[in-house]
Amino acid sequence: MSALPTHGVLAPSSRAYRWNRENYSRQRRFVDIWTFVGRFLGSRWLMSKPWSYRGGMTPEKQAARRRAQAAWIRETFLDLGPTFIKLGQLFSTRADLFPAEYVEELSQLQDRVPAFSYDIVERIIQQEFGRSIPELFRSFDPIPLAAASLGQVHKAQLHSGEEVVIKVQRPALKKLFDIDLKILKGIAQYFQRHPEWGPGRDWLGIYEECCRILYEEIDYLNEGRNADTFRRQFREQTWANVPRVFWRYTSRRILALEYMPGIKISNYEALEAAGIERKNIAKLGAQAYLHQLLNNGFFHADPHPGNLAVSAEGALIFYDFGMMGQVAPLTRDRLMKTFMGIAQRDASQVMASLIELGAIAPVSDMGPVRRSIQYMLDNFMDKPFETQSITQISDDLYDIAYNQPFRFPATFTFVMRAFSTLEGVGKGLDPEFNFMEVAKPFAAELMTNGNAQRDENGGILGELSRQAAQVGSSAFGLPRRLEDTLDKLEQGDIRVRVRSIETDRALRRVSTVNMGTNYVLLVGTFTLSATILLVSKIYWLAAVAGLIAIVAGVAFVRLLLRIDRYERML
Repeated sequence: MSALPTHGVLAPSSRAYRWNRENYSRQRRFVDIWTFVGRFLGSRWLMSKPWSYRGGMTPEKQAARRRAQAAWIRETFLDLGPTFIKLGQLFSTRADLFPAEYVEELSQLQDRVPAFSYDIVERIIQQEFGRSIPELFRSFDPIPLAAASLGQVHKAQLHSGEEVVIKVQRPALKKLFDIDLKILKGIAQYFQRHPEWGPGRDWLGIYEECCRILYEEIDYLNEGRNADTFRRQFREQTWANVPRVFWRYTSRRILALEYMPGIKISNYEALEAAGIERKNIAKLGAQAYLHQLLNNGFFHADPHPGNLAVSAEGALIFYDFGMMGQVAPLTRDRLMKTFMGIAQRDASQVMASLIELGAIAPVSDMGPVRRSIQYMLDNFMDKPFETQSITQISDDLYDIAYNQPFRFPATFTFVMRAFSTLEGVGKGLDPEFNFMEVAKPFAAELMTNGNAQRDENGGILGELSRQAAQVGSSAFGLPRRLEDTLDKLEQGDIRVRVRSIETDRALRRVSTVNMGTNYVLLVGTFTLSATILLVSKIYWLAAVAGLIAIVAGVAFVRLLLRIDRYERML
């Protein structure tokens, strides 16, 4: 049995010096980070060039190259250190922004990193509390239980006899974040101005959001408050345990938590040996997250197997409260509208509620977006609720959202990632586990509450009065909407495009004839030039002119063949 079964401690490696140093060079980080960006951009450019593929470019070869590039990005993020490991973990939730291969690879980013020395631990504790380890603790294990990208965990005992775990932050971590995030701001500005990747994406907004999340994670006082809030949420539940915070031994870089040993949730053999039913644990994991979201809206955003354990009594134990999510009451109301629209297969209502949620960026033509949503509703709602998979739904949703105006808020992506992770954990515990089956009673309760709210004004009469009010509101609002539309037309925000097939064909013929005339002129001009140069015995210039004439002639012949093929199709 082990407490806080997180990521494990690596033996010293070639990365140890980079990870455990206390003085970072701004210039060196600038070179390392921009070198990575340059190589990434170069490989992306090369990926679109057919001549870079042996035997020709095919979709299979492109996919294989994307997978190889994604693996290289993951390894490079691990090399670049804590800032990029955390960014990679955040990016793994943004399948609306990044290709599926990148998201899949970054979701496997495990921060198994070298531990830093006990001398550094002693110095940090002395700096934070002004007292030495023997003064603060009766005993302190110098060998860490686990080491991760932001810190490492040691077991200790207070002078009162209580056993605790002490989480100590890596040295100079804030300084590293300050340097790296300043450099990353320049990269975000570059991508925002990029002609292909900039339009429709708020890279600077994503950068600001990442900054906020990262700085919150390295403030252990904030993590302590999260742990306290999370613990109160489960105070009446005997099947879930959350460690208590010892505030006297907690600071911005030190966090003291109650020692709560347990069996790692993915250690199936140990669970069976302890007589704990795996099916029940899978069900409890799903219920715990639905309880978090539907009751207080405060949820654990990083529920991988390293942050979940099981007590000897069969209760869940939660660890690591640095990355938490909050669903505001207003957001939950908007989500309710989304669920009602999904239940009614009303793509327009779903689209409107997603715009209110900030999940869709409005564009001038919302038709393709509405059709994408309708496609999802038609495909998902035909299947029984309990047979659907959270992972499959989120994957399909992200496939549709990629390169569309969908912009999922961080809270939404954290929820989807948490549910997908829990579904994977549940299937590991019980191959027959289905998250949607566990969620069915909660969904029924949501729908019942929604119907109750909808009928609170009195059955059919209430519904009729609401519809009458809606029609009246639409009628009164119609002149304003017409005026807004005319304003947009005058300002050029709306463009009317009229297309005539016959006109297009005529213009294409004219363009082709002009191009053919140009080729004929080129062939004649350079043939005449080559003849004159040859008579003048300027052979090398004559050869150049003749070569250009031949190239223009070949192009002219290809154009004639294309015209012939096009005429046959008409």
